[in-house]
Amino acid sequence: MFSRLFREAAGAALVEYAMLVGLIAAICVAGVSLIGQRVSGAFSSYAAALLVI
Repeated sequence: MFSRLFREAAGAALVEYAMLVGLIAAICVAGVSLIGQRVSGAFSSYAAALLVI
């Protein structure tokens, strides 16, 4: 009886950890995407400024 309870609790913990990992991954992807757009815009403006020189 206790072994079954332990397996079910471990399974629930595994699902919770998987959900946390998925949430963290989604936040990382969103952050990198936003930062990437800003960096791309900055480099584009630098390149345009260098073409004028």
